[in-house]
Amino acid sequence: MTVLRVHAENLAATRFALSPLAETIGALALLASGRRPAQLGVWVGRHRAAFHDLARDPVVAALGATLTSGARWMPDFLVPPPPGMHTRVRDELAVVAATPPERARADLALGAGGTCPPALDRPDVAERTASALSRVWNRLVEPDWARPRAVLERDVVHRAGLLATYGWARALDGLSARIRWLGDGRLEINRYDHPDRSVGDADVLLVPCSFGDGWLGIAPQQAYTIVYPARGIHAPATPAAHDSIDRLIGPTRSAVLRSLDGPATTSQLAAQLELSLATVSTHLAVLHAAGIVSRTRTGRSVLYARTDLGAGLLATAAAPHPR
Repeated sequence: MTVLRVHAENLAATRFALSPLAETIGALALLASGRRPAQLGVWVGRHRAAFHDLARDPVVAALGATLTSGARWMPDFLVPPPPGMHTRVRDELAVVAATPPERARADLALGAGGTCPPALDRPDVAERTASALSRVWNRLVEPDWARPRAVLERDVVHRAGLLATYGWARALDGLSARIRWLGDGRLEINRYDHPDRSVGDADVLLVPCSFGDGWLGIAPQQAYTIVYPARGIHAPATPAAHDSIDRLIGPTRSAVLRSLDGPATTSQLAAQLELSLATVSTHLAVLHAAGIVSRTRTGRSVLYARTDLGAGLLATAAAPHPR
């Protein structure tokens, strides 16, 4: 198994970030694998044709093959540490493009299982890789980015709440089925047979992602980036209807209530449900006035959450009733 050894200073400096490039890598890896997991089946079906069109480019095809080679090693130069919650993909791609060619080829060889793919074994490999990933982003991720980004932000809020309430052991232990806090400064990242890594003075970044089981990006003098699967990222935009609660408060309002499985802002809910800000704001105001949701100001944001009354309303509506 792969274990990160961290100390108290690492944990104190650990932070969350978003990475459009991680979304791009995850999307490419999923489509290149040919898999269609149940929770991602609709997304795969919508994007399969675009992927096959992109894969006519030998560089895209080679990157997809490298990401699915079975070597279980993510080429580290593809995972530059994102700066924060407002990361821009063009900035991440600029870091990829500036990678020294020797390092890029070595990373790709590790990811491919021993030999750098011929289409990538070139002096301009870093620039060609960044250009290919930019096209993948533009076709597969960017058109729908608002909704997954909103859900990723909500995942960060959820994890930060666990951290504040229960501490790092609980917050880290729930990131993924493959990530476990072992105690004594040891964080298990996966079950693969790789040597332990001491974080030293580097940062630890936690990055939620829509695709895959996650991976580790290593920039030894800078950061260890733990990409982990976000919660409920590909749930339907409109939750399945329950006639009783829909008749009681209306289908759109009940969809807003169901989507509050964790704290969220108005804009995050609007993006997730594909509704206007005005519509969501109106429904939240009614739910808040009825005591079904609460609202809390955090900095410049207002977070909404279900109250006990709201949770009980959903539980009652979901329970079977005798006819």
